[in-house]
Amino acid sequence: MTDTKQINSGGKINKLLEVVSALRDPINGCPWDLKQTHLSLIPYVLEEAHEVAHAIRENNPDELKEELGDLLLQIILHAQIAKEKKLFDISDIIDEITNKLIRRHPHVFQNKAKVSMKEVEDSWEKIKHKENPLNNSKTPISDRLKLKIRPQPSTKAALIISKKASKNGLEWEKSDEIWNKLYEELEELKDALKINKASDAEAEIGDVLFTLINIARWHKISIEEGLAKSNQRFLERLAYIEKNIDGELHSQSKKKLQKYWKLAKIKLKH
Repeated sequence: MTDTKQINSGGKINKLLEVVSALRDPINGCPWDLKQTHLSLIPYVLEEAHEVAHAIRENNPDELKEELGDLLLQIILHAQIAKEKKLFDISDIIDEITNKLIRRHPHVFQNKAKVSMKEVEDSWEKIKHKENPLNNSKTPISDRLKLKIRPQPSTKAALIISKKASKNGLEWEKSDEIWNKLYEELEELKDALKINKASDAEAEIGDVLFTLINIARWHKISIEEGLAKSNQRFLERLAYIEKNIDGELHSQSKKKLQKYWKLAKIKLKH
């Protein structure tokens, strides 16, 4: 990016701030935008973040550009709402992240040292601990994890917990041990389902998923990417069936649907 573009982008950000401010104007603003709060916007922030991830997976730069804009809008909206409440504004947000990046990268902005990926990660964690000390806590690791996973979906939280536990010695010695744990948890899930007790079954299926996440972590496989690909494959097979049957899906026999499902796997080669 050239210096000219950098200068111009500052003006464009200001224009976006003005537009959002106008949308939130108490007299002439948009009713939908005026109704929004930090809380009501949570689903939209998450949705736009997922749209960005989808555009990245699809390797679609035009879509990515659009979705990043939608995500930026969410940030600007939150900044505007906070500004109206005299809490903070977009400048404070920018200052906060700029200072954090400089503070957490001393090897770039202070001593200019060449460091490994592991050294960077270790340094990052140490600096974070200094920023948010848990004085006199007898359970500092679990206390920090509780704070860290609060905003995360359960699958991401499980991965964060597992990685931290692993770094602190709670790790299997070989992958066979994890597989044995998975089979054990599956049997416990089956037993819970047999007695038809929902709370027990939920706990057991959680243990199964937690163990699967650890298998993925052990083998350096992304649960999120794997599930996203499974979703995509399923939808492609479903679309194939819909295109090749006469009538609506629900009116077909199970045998016919199974036949076309197998054909879809062959034709789509997955």
